[in-house]
Amino acid sequence: MSQQPMPFIVASIILNILLFGHLGYTVFIEEPPDPEVVYIDRSVEPLEEVAREDSIRIATFNIKIFGKTKMGKEDVVAELVTIFDRYDMVSVQEIKDIDQQVPYQFLGELRNGSSMEWDMQLSERSGQQEDDIGGQEQYAIYYRNTVVMPTENGSLYNDSALDEFQREPFITEFTAITNEGESTDFKFTIITIHTSPSTALDELSALGNLSATIPLESNLIMLGDFNADCDYAALHELDALSIRNENHTWIVPDDADTTVSSTRCAYDRIVLDEDVSMSYTGWWGIDREMSGGNVSDHYPVWFELRRP
Repeated sequence: MSQQPMPFIVASIILNILLFGHLGYTVFIEEPPDPEVVYIDRSVEPLEEVAREDSIRIATFNIKIFGKTKMGKEDVVAELVTIFDRYDMVSVQEIKDIDQQVPYQFLGELRNGSSMEWDMQLSERSGQQEDDIGGQEQYAIYYRNTVVMPTENGSLYNDSALDEFQREPFITEFTAITNEGESTDFKFTIITIHTSPSTALDELSALGNLSATIPLESNLIMLGDFNADCDYAALHELDALSIRNENHTWIVPDDADTTVSSTRCAYDRIVLDEDVSMSYTGWWGIDREMSGGNVSDHYPVWFELRRP
């Protein structure tokens, strides 16, 4: 039997060593698995069609620096009126007018450009603790008084004891009205919040503590600019929150993008407690029918409740 030349044998040995080393690296050194992301979704597929008049469509909208300058731009205000016209309720964050006139001026624009049905629940200026004054804003909930009515004036959460929020959440209760204009027993409580980015997780944890003090039958809805993503909150940190469990429905998924910029961040969230989630139709969305950052750096995010 003929023998292989020595250079061929040496090359073959080297090739086998390299091949074994490559296979060994592939087999024994594996990439760590991606962390499991828990997203609670109780929507039913396929979704039942719900007539528009049989639902309460509620949006949350951070209108970036909503003050006198923006209110003075006719094209922006007209576009905001068009956006609001698609909803029955809109919870607004980042109203910045020290004279507190802009919310009323915009209400007038809504009544002129959309419908006389519009009314407003307006908070005091948040950031009431001395160290929070620099971040003061107001919340407003604009609503159609033929669809819902407030049962109270609403108030900022009293944060004086622990000072857990830069901008205290706004808490108010509404009752649904039938198509025939009759008040119903279906009441729900809305907590609106705009967290400080640097302390978003701490504030969301405090929001969980606050929600635990709300009576169970209140049909609690927590919404607003949570800053609950990207540099401000990792998924495993969100999963550790008390409001991130089987008793709550997080409508906006973690991989959503609620921002106008090139970043992909699910900052704006809507969280339902177990009771009110029974009235959730499963329909929700991110309203991208907006011209761009001249209106806001956030898109409105909305969902629907079944109207009694």
